Amino acid sequence: MGNDILLQNVTLIDENGDIVKGLDIGIDRGHITTIGSKLSKTDYGEVLDCSDFIVTPGFVNLHTHSPMNIFKGIAEDVSIDRWFNGEIWPYESKLEPSDVYIGSLLAIAEMIDNGVTSFADHYFYAEEICRAVLESGIRGDIAPTIFGDSNEFSSQLDGATELVQTYNRQHRRLNVRLGPHAPYTCSPESLETIIDRAKELGVGIHIHVSETLDQIISSLDSSGKTPFRVLHEVGGMDVPAIVAHGLYIQEEDMSYLSDDTYMALTPKTYMKLAMGWGTVWHNYRDLPLCIGTDGAASSNSLSPLEQIRYLGLIGKNILGLPQSFTLKELWQIGMRGHEALGFKTGKLKPGYGADLIVWDINMINTLPVYNPLAAIIYSADARNIRHVMVDGKWVKKDGDVNMPLDSIRGEILNRVDNLLKRGKGKAMLYF
Repeated sequence: MGNDILLQNVTLIDENGDIVKGLDIGIDRGHITTIGSKLSKTDYGEVLDCSDFIVTPGFVNLHTHSPMNIFKGIAEDVSIDRWFNGEIWPYESKLEPSDVYIGSLLAIAEMIDNGVTSFADHYFYAEEICRAVLESGIRGDIAPTIFGDSNEFSSQLDGATELVQTYNRQHRRLNVRLGPHAPYTCSPESLETIIDRAKELGVGIHIHVSETLDQIISSLDSSGKTPFRVLHEVGGMDVPAIVAHGLYIQEEDMSYLSDDTYMALTPKTYMKLAMGWGTVWHNYRDLPLCIGTDGAASSNSLSPLEQIRYLGLIGKNILGLPQSFTLKELWQIGMRGHEALGFKTGKLKPGYGADLIVWDINMINTLPVYNPLAAIIYSADARNIRHVMVDGKWVKKDGDVNMPLDSIRGEILNRVDNLLKRGKGKAMLYF
């Protein structure tokens, strides 16, 4: 008995959306070791019969602000200007490290429940997020937020550097990269400094770019350049880059993207804050699109599946083409985030990390099943996710997330009470 887990009689949906029936998956030491027919049960310590289930790679949430689960529902029915400048940034100015830690744990529990096996985060007090990742069993790619125009720019960059040096290549479930906030909060000079540091450290960046039409207009008025061009000219596409949003990417911007650039879309946020439809839908087949959720203060939930669904529905409607954003295309967009993070996950092949979802689609909300991919993308939710595995270990089993949920619930209520008592501070930035 040398191997860990055997999944028997599996119907697979791979990263391309292709469906294969009747296979077994052998897992050992966190990796898929064998895929074949009728593998011997005696070689494995745990055997799970998956005859009634579907097995897929896990989801990647390629852009979120996990600590913002502490703000879920705090800023509703307001303009985007009021949302940032009057609500979120003033509250964030008084956040404490312990708020970030418990908010991250709450977010991770929600993500695991929704089948997320890896996430990319962009926030401050990032060491607290790293701690939550290591304790919970999920994979995380953490980018400490750096505001290039802040008086604390140098200390923020040095702190992020220290975090990279502390955690990278020390844990196979945790990476750290640099997180310049955006071209409108980082001058070209500070952006270039951050990117040069990323090159020295051998890491990538995670940055917000071209979220709104106003950002495009402002950038063109001040420099004659789009935000994507600003980032390109200071070397931002010379390192692995997660671009949050890019909702208003311009035709010229497409030439700036490299093979190591990935764009994380969060369509629920765009609708919630009435950010407009943008331009990204028209060239979706030529862009490196992935899925994020943004923070729960704007999206109110951390389900990549929900965001994939919105992406497809919005895209079909904008283009007026119901045959666009096909099931396989949406699935591939959802899976592409694995490529961005470098954990060697996302493929059902020997040698890849065992980060898997076991789906039960024989439920009221998904029956009848004519097409398993359609049942998942357009009908399923967290209740259909029976088990979730990360690095060969169950983090959700039999419908229950393997985290101390009662403790997290109690602590989040305490932290929210303290947060409201402290009230709002003064935002140091302006959206």
